[in-house]
Amino acid sequence: MSPAPPRIDFYSDPADFLKVAGGHLAADPVVVSVVATVAERTARRGPEGHPYEWWATASLDGEVVGVAMRTAPFAPYPLFVCPMPDDAARELARALYARGEHPGGANGSLPASRLVAEESARLWGGSVQAALEARLWELADLATPTGVLGRPRTATYADVEICLEWFNDFGRAAREQAGNADRAQAEEHHDAEDIRKRIDEGRILLWERDGEAVHLTGFNAPAFGVARIGPVYTPKAQRGHGYASAAVAEVSRQLLAAGARVALYTDKDNPVSNHVYAKIGFRPLVDSANHTLVP
Repeated sequence: MSPAPPRIDFYSDPADFLKVAGGHLAADPVVVSVVATVAERTARRGPEGHPYEWWATASLDGEVVGVAMRTAPFAPYPLFVCPMPDDAARELARALYARGEHPGGANGSLPASRLVAEESARLWGGSVQAALEARLWELADLATPTGVLGRPRTATYADVEICLEWFNDFGRAAREQAGNADRAQAEEHHDAEDIRKRIDEGRILLWERDGEAVHLTGFNAPAFGVARIGPVYTPKAQRGHGYASAAVAEVSRQLLAAGARVALYTDKDNPVSNHVYAKIGFRPLVDSANHTLVP
């Protein structure tokens, strides 16, 4: 007799999802930090009006063994998939097919996100294109850089315009720095209201030199004890002075002092950012990728 397939449950209310998945999220909070952060933020602020907005659990014998979500506010509204057994990843793709819901793409931890994308392509037709490979890091022992000119300060409403510009340019600039400028894909677009919310919550740090903002580091509020840093943006003309290292170290120091574990993502192919984060004490945990389903 064949074992029962993993059970997939979908939740439109993040509070319901958090009740069911809380134990799983708490067991390894760093690798599920994206899903946990978005679920807690949406439960706190309310729905964000995305065309698709759900969270999902994969369960075996009544135990949650994986989570995913579909909350991306940009087309083709890809899923975000956390680590889960191979059978569960394929079953998630089948459950969406049974719902008549084309996933558009699957981002997140490997190999789970790739398996969801491949099974979806098999069911719907088409092929899978990997647009970005990323790496999740967690801070181990913080090493604060010295000798960097300037000082950190928290962004204010007077900085909304420059913060908005840099948030929205982050994806392009990161691909350019990694040599992947031609691997463009749809990305989240921020608006002034989003920036003001982040400023209200004190979640944008600027590095300032001679009265001019020369770098931005953002971060999320902790979810299940883990705070994720990003974006980390230095304008091209200001690179090479250590601003990113100093700013990320300062944000990390503040988060550690508040009792949080600290994590961040980098483009796996970006030697600059990978070197920076390794030097100040981050260690790689798991690789991920963004997959688009091509008709």
